[in-house]
Amino acid sequence: MSQTATYHNALQMGSMLLEYRLESVLGAGGFGMTYLGWDTNLEKHVAIKEYLPTDLAVRALDGSVVPITTEFKHNYQWGLERFILEARTLAKFSHPHIVRVMRFFEAHSTGYMVMDYEKGESLNQILKGDHPPDEARLKAILMPLLDGLQAVHSAGFLHRDIKPANIFVRENGSPVLIDFGASRQAVGGATKSITSVLTPGYAPLEQYSGDGNQGPWTDIYAMAGVYYRAIANDNPPEAVSRLKADTVPGKLSALRGRVSEPLLRSLEWALRLDEHERPQSVPEWKRALEGAPPPPAASRSTVQSAPTLRPGQIPPTVSQPSSRALPAYGSRRMPPSEEPDSGWRMRGIVAAVLVAAAVAGIFYKHRVAKEREQEQAAKLQADRAAEISKDLEHSAAERRRAEDEERRLAAPSSGPGAPESQLPAAAVESPPAKPAAVAEQPQAPAPTVHERPGRDRDERPGPLEDKKGKQQMAEQEFRGADLNGDGYLTPDEVRGRFPLIEREFRRADTDGDGRISLQEFHQFRVRAEQFFKKK
Repeated sequence: MSQTATYHNALQMGSMLLEYRLESVLGAGGFGMTYLGWDTNLEKHVAIKEYLPTDLAVRALDGSVVPITTEFKHNYQWGLERFILEARTLAKFSHPHIVRVMRFFEAHSTGYMVMDYEKGESLNQILKGDHPPDEARLKAILMPLLDGLQAVHSAGFLHRDIKPANIFVRENGSPVLIDFGASRQAVGGATKSITSVLTPGYAPLEQYSGDGNQGPWTDIYAMAGVYYRAIANDNPPEAVSRLKADTVPGKLSALRGRVSEPLLRSLEWALRLDEHERPQSVPEWKRALEGAPPPPAASRSTVQSAPTLRPGQIPPTVSQPSSRALPAYGSRRMPPSEEPDSGWRMRGIVAAVLVAAAVAGIFYKHRVAKEREQEQAAKLQADRAAEISKDLEHSAAERRRAEDEERRLAAPSSGPGAPESQLPAAAVESPPAKPAAVAEQPQAPAPTVHERPGRDRDERPGPLEDKKGKQQMAEQEFRGADLNGDGYLTPDEVRGRFPLIEREFRRADTDGDGRISLQEFHQFRVRAEQFFKKK
């Protein structure tokens, strides 16, 4: 129960999927979930794999699987079709070392794959144990898997995700290859970068590119990585990192004397970065594992391309010439006369690095120019604010001088005995306040010197053009801070430019979406200005 409780996105345990009753969750990943089910008709346990890509879909309250947004509906449906295709393909195989798919069906708006439930443990668990297998035991586990892999390649399919966790050893000691990655590879290509659906260390360079030249040599690299993990007691280095510093040859040389020479030679061959220099088929690599010397590295650049494989066709050895493409693997091969050698591949890598450096330089220059533009806008803003402040101070000083002059002129005529007719018009006291209806009469007296002093008057700018100018200035400041031009300001974009908004970001973000629009920016500036004037 404790294990099931950790899978919050799983179906309810005890519920039924057709004739299968769900008992527990065997495992979950980014593209699906696997349940332990009980077949109520045959009365035996089965493993049920559910298509549930967490990047595209979620579990609804009724148990169905729905895309997160309408934008993901097409990708979700396309991935579901690939999942069903994978199940249909695996159902055709009847090989003791490939997981057997008994049936597949659709329910809850998604797909399900029913497989044999095998008792045992994964090779990953075995390698982490106290007694890892020796070379003989390791070959007893992995060599039979090559026969199953050859059957998959003969049907025109690839596994694409061979690693210790996807190799299962039954209780009787026989191995089985599980968790084929065809559907995951397809969905990954439609929704995110290919690097997120491969396993670093076991994926060769061609899997890091959407149009990489993938074929049987791709799965052979991964299987050689499994051997490397077992004999070196360490995960193989990531293929991309090997471009800069390749530690694999040195590591394999250090194992000389503890591991047989044919195994070391075949691993060095299968783990080469250039896919043209690796074994091109499983039978070719098996012969090297059994003792046949691999061809020298220099001759691999002229190896013939692998032929197109039809379902059920056994791939020929690489000695048989063929210049046909390999569409069954989703890869693109060049004719032998056009295949670049390692030197040209290295030149291509260098050229790509130079292009990337040039692009980075252009981006840097653009960023510097934009920062200068923002600095000029900030300086213009500061100058404008200083000018407005100076104008306000000048207006206040002029008003105070006028009031002082008015009081000075009124003082001599306000002494005792002075006739009222001799007093200036501004010195005549107004009668007591009248109701509003009376105050509208035309004989209302002019204001006197008893009105509020000028310094208590509202000195806020009133003209509409001044307000319009402030709005334009605020918009200019906003555009200068909006670095990505999406019409919103993030905390990073206001940091260092608007200290007050940086401190009061949550107050300025009135709708609470984590960013500030132009309207929110302007409203906050108005509120801040009113607050400081009151103070």
